[in-house]
Amino acid sequence: MTINIANSPTEKKTFQGHQLYVKRDDLLHRDFSGNKARKFYYFLKQAFPHIKKVVSYGSSQSNAMYSLSVLTKMRGWDFEYHVQHLSSYLKKNPNGNFKYALKNGMKVIIDEKIPKKYNIESKETLFIEEGGRDLFSEYGLKILANEILEWKRKNNIKELNIFLPSGTGTTALFLQKNISDSVYTVPCVGNHDYLKKQFFMLEESEKYHPIILEPSKKRHFGKLYKESYEIWVQLHQEMDIEFDMLYDPHGWITLLEHIKTFDKPLLYIHQGGLLGNESMVQRYARKYQLTTPPPKGGGFSL
Repeated sequence: MTINIANSPTEKKTFQGHQLYVKRDDLLHRDFSGNKARKFYYFLKQAFPHIKKVVSYGSSQSNAMYSLSVLTKMRGWDFEYHVQHLSSYLKKNPNGNFKYALKNGMKVIIDEKIPKKYNIESKETLFIEEGGRDLFSEYGLKILANEILEWKRKNNIKELNIFLPSGTGTTALFLQKNISDSVYTVPCVGNHDYLKKQFFMLEESEKYHPIILEPSKKRHFGKLYKESYEIWVQLHQEMDIEFDMLYDPHGWITLLEHIKTFDKPLLYIHQGGLLGNESMVQRYARKYQLTTPPPKGGGFSL
């Protein structure tokens, strides 16, 4: 395989008067980027001579779903994806990650029961947990950690505080396991206890667990919040960077609430997921009756 996920750029930025660095993993590759590219890189580099199909599951607009559709297309494998629910609107109007995963050949199965690895994985079939929550993810995330270490060395930075929002927490966990700097995160799916449970599934030793920051407000995953849209637009306008609309707004709001916690230079990991913004912008426009694009594009202003 010719894709190389190494060495995404790191940019110095200012947001709301705070200076920080942004690791641009959204720029790794046109079709295979962000933390999902890091997680699934193992499957690009290993041979897997007998594999013919990949099976996974999750939400119908999952970033992992799309990334797996790219991976399987590149490898020439079939891709079977299980969802517990598929809305009638999405069936009639495919958009975002779902639309492009279908274009890559994904076969969708609507099944109320989450498939189990021991029922599916075989000599010819790979089963991948939701969001890539598995030990194989460390392979690509160790590369990310090494990039950060090399960037620190070149820029004479001795210590960092690293921040990224979490779903399953896999990226934050394996990054912390492979770097001495403190990694901070916030749960976007579930609460603190849910995220700790995800960590323990992959690593029993708490010394490798990232520091979990508590948001001041519970935001339900996938629900539309006015303040989330507002900060997403502000990020685009002030830093000229488009962020994911599901995870990053909650991440940035929480980061700013805890800004005094960070006593070292701050590095924010941009984890990609921008394709899903296509559907999210449409949802926000319908809910809040938005019509006026902001000055630098990337959605609508409130």
